[in-house]
Amino acid sequence: MTQRRTTLACCTALVLTLGATACGGDPVTTADGGSKALSGQTITVAGVWSGTEQKNFQKVLDAFTEKTGAETHFVSTGDNVSTVVGSKIEGGNAPDVVMVPQVGVLQQFAKSGWLEPLSAKTEKSVDANYASVWKKYGSVGEDFYGLYFKAAHKSTVWYSPDALERAGVQPPTTYAQMLKSGQAVADSGLSAFAVAGEDGWTLTDWFENIYLSQAGPEKYDQLAAHTIAWTDPTVVKALTTLGTLFSDDQLINGGSKGALSTDFPGSVEKVFGPEPEAGMVYEGDFVAGIAKDQFGKKPGEGVSFFPFPAVEGGIAPVVSGGDAAVVLKDGKNRKAGMQFLEYLAGPESAAIWAGAGGFLSPNKKVAPAAYGDDTSREIAKSLTDAGDSVRFDMSDQAPASFGGTKGAGEWKILQDFLRDPSDPRATAGRLEDAAAKSFGR
Repeated sequence: MTQRRTTLACCTALVLTLGATACGGDPVTTADGGSKALSGQTITVAGVWSGTEQKNFQKVLDAFTEKTGAETHFVSTGDNVSTVVGSKIEGGNAPDVVMVPQVGVLQQFAKSGWLEPLSAKTEKSVDANYASVWKKYGSVGEDFYGLYFKAAHKSTVWYSPDALERAGVQPPTTYAQMLKSGQAVADSGLSAFAVAGEDGWTLTDWFENIYLSQAGPEKYDQLAAHTIAWTDPTVVKALTTLGTLFSDDQLINGGSKGALSTDFPGSVEKVFGPEPEAGMVYEGDFVAGIAKDQFGKKPGEGVSFFPFPAVEGGIAPVVSGGDAAVVLKDGKNRKAGMQFLEYLAGPESAAIWAGAGGFLSPNKKVAPAAYGDDTSREIAKSLTDAGDSVRFDMSDQAPASFGGTKGAGEWKILQDFLRDPSDPRATAGRLEDAAAKSFGR
């Protein structure tokens, strides 16, 4: 999810360059008689995180240093991971480990020959502690390249308890009930939903949840792989369902025009900010972090959520995203990097960030108590309980030209659909034309 990201110096001197060189050294014996086998070595880790996310990941890196003696350098790449890492490889200063936020980018790296298959120890941990779908999304062909360390739960609808109470409604369990409840919220004086239409990725998430519930996991996988066309009747049906919301100006704050000028943080502010304009906002678990950090609203205290509801008799969807750790062949210390991934595969490392907040792990062995609040525990349980029914964000599986580029491809076409949702069939045709060009078929 490159577009959904929010710096702290390392505990040692942090050099913001990917040219950190590993050096050798004898193991250091710790006070308890243990051996820090990686003392004197340096691991460079690159990823999209900045701000709070980088600060919290640094706690994981520091714990690895304490455990192994290895120094760590984190480099924030910004959203364009593929371009930055590619240029560093060409320049001969590749990082050892990259946290990759898209399945499509992981596949691109693997097909370019940049990745080292992960160790048998990491694979064994994943086989034992993760639903198999996570290994699938980290694999290309028969090779396992990507360990999903951080996940997102993108099937959560966040709401102001005061807004729903004032409207006299309870959290809904079906999509139809959600629209009906939204109408009650609108009748009470607030818009039902704040929609972040300025950020096209949020619209892909709306579509994906509806499609997964309505069409089912098999069709979802086929559409994600573009083995069925975007003109398939299931796509037209999902767009029609989404269009019911998009065409109702009472349900969307500011109507389509207002939504198209609202970015994601702005949509959260419209629900949880000092002057609320809407009662609900759909997006992933990371909404809670913005509500807390920017507006002082803690989960369970003015901020609540309900699962994205089932559509027309389907099952309630669980759409996820996540960041996969990969080891680059051209890294100067890839063996130590491989040991870092073995560490990330265990529950100990995940528990560190879970306690800091803004984090979910797909690792079933992470104890619920590791999370800092009941809301996070509930969302984490929903993610792991979903098992192999979890589906990765569809747009993140696509080539970036279709599923991950501002002002182009799926983002732009769904923004146009928000502006005018009157012709789902024509929109499906435009999506298919763009997908065929990007997928090359």
